[in-house]
Amino acid sequence: MKAIIMGATSGMGKEVALRLLKAGYTIGIAGRRADALEEIRQTDPEHVFTKVIDVTSNDAADHLRELINDMGDIDLYFHSSGYGKQNDALEPGFENQTVFTNGLGFTQMIDAAFNYFKTSGRKGHIAAITSIAGTKGLGAAPSYAATKRYQWTYLEALAQLAHMQKLDITFTDIRPGFVSTDFIPAGKYPMLLEKEFVADQIMKALRQRKRKVIIDWRYRIVCFFWRHLPACLWERMIITT
Repeated sequence: MKAIIMGATSGMGKEVALRLLKAGYTIGIAGRRADALEEIRQTDPEHVFTKVIDVTSNDAADHLRELINDMGDIDLYFHSSGYGKQNDALEPGFENQTVFTNGLGFTQMIDAAFNYFKTSGRKGHIAAITSIAGTKGLGAAPSYAATKRYQWTYLEALAQLAHMQKLDITFTDIRPGFVSTDFIPAGKYPMLLEKEFVADQIMKALRQRKRKVIIDWRYRIVCFFWRHLPACLWERMIITT
């Protein structure tokens, strides 16, 4: 089995890449930092391919196709590249970077993977880490919540498109709560999940080819109540950390 992990230089992308490698996959890892990619490659040079890719660049899809060609083929495309932070001051740089990465970058990469499986005729699996933040608009992180909902909807649309075009492509939408990574320091957020635990849950979802999964049970309860809360109440709530 072969998989490409986009955003494998740190955080959940790196955790999943290492677990896939341990599970016997040949992996292609991509991200913006060549040194971090090479560090992973050195752990198993025979089964790790690398490619420096910035998902927001105009040639990102071309580089992904080059990585697929280097590997010969792939069975799984796993998207873990993302950006976001609290920005209640609406600082334009943060908002724009979030939209570029989680919107444009996500779309370019997911489309490239979809079209690869379509043209190759291979049975494929496309999985992406989105977030529970897509459940509602979050005043403290507007562009992050909005782009995560966009990702949910885009995966749903492509799942329908694959069915319409009779393609054998499985989609997995992975929605974790707050995870302790470089983006989220320990002690700052409530109900913080350990990245090792989340990676194990992701691997389980990939093996079972689940359509969508919320990690963990506490966040499933939170999302249930968020979804059913009337807008008139939600918009008066103060949700921050």
